[in-house]
Amino acid sequence: MSASVETPTKTLLVALGVSLVCSVVVAAAAVGLRPRQAENELRFQQRNILAAAGLYAPGQDVAEQFEQIEVRIVDLATGEYIEDLDPSDYDAQAALRNPAQSDALDKSVDIANIKRRERYAKVYLLRDGDEIETIILPIRGYGLWSTMYGFIALEADGNTVSGLSFYEHGETPGLGDKIEDPRWLGLWPGKKVYGADGEPQLEVIRGRAAADDPHSIDGMAGATLTGRGVTNMLAFWLGGQGYGPYLRGLEQTGSDS
Repeated sequence: MSASVETPTKTLLVALGVSLVCSVVVAAAAVGLRPRQAENELRFQQRNILAAAGLYAPGQDVAEQFEQIEVRIVDLATGEYIEDLDPSDYDAQAALRNPAQSDALDKSVDIANIKRRERYAKVYLLRDGDEIETIILPIRGYGLWSTMYGFIALEADGNTVSGLSFYEHGETPGLGDKIEDPRWLGLWPGKKVYGADGEPQLEVIRGRAAADDPHSIDGMAGATLTGRGVTNMLAFWLGGQGYGPYLRGLEQTGSDS
């Protein structure tokens, strides 16, 4: 009985066959996991929105907690709601890649260093009956090493901070990553966004803020540039290039109806 003869061609074909089978298995697994990954990402974002507003209750179902939140789309230029866009279908990241749905920012106004700004943005509302109780706004801006992503929650007046949360960044461990420290985040509620001139005045300063200063927040030791990034990010998104027109509309009318 003759022994099977191994040849380079046969070995190569076997290797290719194994690689093909493995590729198919990996691709099928990735496709199968995609819905679960999307669901996990959605719940993660919802948890951070709830946390910014002080509404997140650990141990309780996030989806059920989020049912109290109303999601709307706002035209950042006019501050008006966009009724013909479904918030569940709108992807701000995709809009940033589409020149028809976003705009390049001139350096003179791009204090948050985000390069482009979407024309429409989601806002999240907690209501007490028909009246707005809390407004939660997505924010982003560059720190020392990375773009920081988070949410700021405001009371119904659009001027008083209710809370702040960050969910993605690449700031220095032990220094800039203190933007996630509950003790530092706990300094924000009650602070006022706007000064007498109607412009954003929130500022992360160096050192400790005076107890009676309505706009200043304690700095983070060793993270001056991260703090400056937070200041610039909030000045951008709460000013005329961001949600300023929307918040002014709420202030002038006393409601969003």
